[in-house]
Amino acid sequence: MQMQSAFRLSAIGFLIVSVYICSAQTAPTVAVGPQYDTTHVYVAPESVDAFVKAFLGTFGGASTKQVVATVTPTPSSTTSQLLQTPVGTVSLFGFKTPIPYPFGAERTGYLVTDLDTAISAAKSTGADVLVEPFRDPIGRDAVIQWPGGINTQLYWHFKTPSNTPFQTIPENRVYVSPVRVAEFLRSFLAFSHGKIVSDDPNARGVEIGRLGDTYRRIRVESLFGKLTVFVTDGHLPYPYGRELTGYEVSSLTDTLAKAKLLGVTMLVQPYSSGGRTAAVVEFPGGYIAEIHEISK
Repeated sequence: MQMQSAFRLSAIGFLIVSVYICSAQTAPTVAVGPQYDTTHVYVAPESVDAFVKAFLGTFGGASTKQVVATVTPTPSSTTSQLLQTPVGTVSLFGFKTPIPYPFGAERTGYLVTDLDTAISAAKSTGADVLVEPFRDPIGRDAVIQWPGGINTQLYWHFKTPSNTPFQTIPENRVYVSPVRVAEFLRSFLAFSHGKIVSDDPNARGVEIGRLGDTYRRIRVESLFGKLTVFVTDGHLPYPYGRELTGYEVSSLTDTLAKAKLLGVTMLVQPYSSGGRTAAVVEFPGGYIAEIHEISK
């Protein structure tokens, strides 16, 4: 039975890679670089300042000037600012009005070289378009959905930005079912021109709060940055599945000490697994993130 299971996994992996290679030959490259991609964080307006203080105090960096704008294709109003740190960037929104659907469900935003080309490329790999292109104060946007239900916003700016490369590249963390993972990987790899850097069918369950169990963990890298796919049955204890991004730091102990002084709540105490020591925290306003240090 174990040999048969291993054969099936190998066959699936071969199929994914084969389809990816064929698709990647025709899909255009639209990524700009990981330092231009952001985690979308939505907090209540009264929590914006506390979140900014805690996030920048934990990771360093600075914020752009806060503005009030309409960033959706239908009427709405939100504070908006970009928090740029050496380990990741956040697009922060504090909506003063109800948030129009489906905004708030997208986990990340990717800057692309050409929005229409990017949408066409995503559709050709099997992604859906939830929000057709629209203008915002600084460019054009759309929201797509990868197979498996993962939402991503695509951006294009009127003025070409120039961001400093990260010291460490953040990790987009997505949870996908075994039923849709092959389709998700085929679509995302073809679009991103990425590669699977590891595929562990027996990753330790402690990484998703399931002591004594195992699960499948897939790590992907592309010009859009790092992405980790958690393939699970959905039996996830809180807060797993709620964290959007993993941040790599040089010292987890020092980072957590700073975070605690700034009102950040420890949800999962530090543990070691998969070549890293990690913890899960909650920033003021409810943003949940993983923070990790790579094992030396």
